[in-house]
Amino acid sequence: MKILLIEDEVHLSEALVYTLKKNNYIVDAAYDGITGQQMAGTLVYNVIILDRMLPGKEGLDVLKELRKQGITTPILILTAKDSVRNRIEGLDSGADDYLIKPFSKDELLARIRALGRRQTEIIINEEINIGNMSFNSLKGEIKVNDQILNLTSKESQILEILIKNKTLVISKEQLMEKIWGFQSDIELNNIEVYLSYLRKKLAMVDCRIKIETIRARGYCLKEVL
Repeated sequence: MKILLIEDEVHLSEALVYTLKKNNYIVDAAYDGITGQQMAGTLVYNVIILDRMLPGKEGLDVLKELRKQGITTPILILTAKDSVRNRIEGLDSGADDYLIKPFSKDELLARIRALGRRQTEIIINEEINIGNMSFNSLKGEIKVNDQILNLTSKESQILEILIKNKTLVISKEQLMEKIWGFQSDIELNNIEVYLSYLRKKLAMVDCRIKIETIRARGYCLKEVL
């Protein structure tokens, strides 16, 4: 699981990064709201831990903007504000969970595990329907008008990202980071090859979903009527 920690208290951030890595999580850290929002927009994280009081951009504003963009990554708010009104405000803004400072590291880890399980359960029980197509990400198959076509692992991952972020334009860099990771040596042009194969397979079953190229920006899904 990959976690983004957005926390401006350097000592606390370093301690949390150490604890999370010790528990086998991959962690990236940001120390202000603007940087944190930019990193969250790469779509490579399974869980985001977001401090409420941040320089540059306040945590709730970051949260609202991410939800406005259609980013559904589970977000856990950290805050010293412990009133009921503050917790309601955070949850109503789109947070999945809320943890009051100071907190137990064991409780933080338990809440992260719960968010991770929740995300997994959604994926396991989910058969995504869009347009005239049904997509099963676990089986890696698409179904259109009783026609079933199997996808490769990478094709399936690309399609899942595009479907779950269908209101967004996804760049090559975001696809590469999400599927292959930051350290991958894959060429960006190779992603076009996978997209070409995927487009051909969608066309084979007369799917009314099209992968559209947005010049100089990336790709998005478009329903063809």
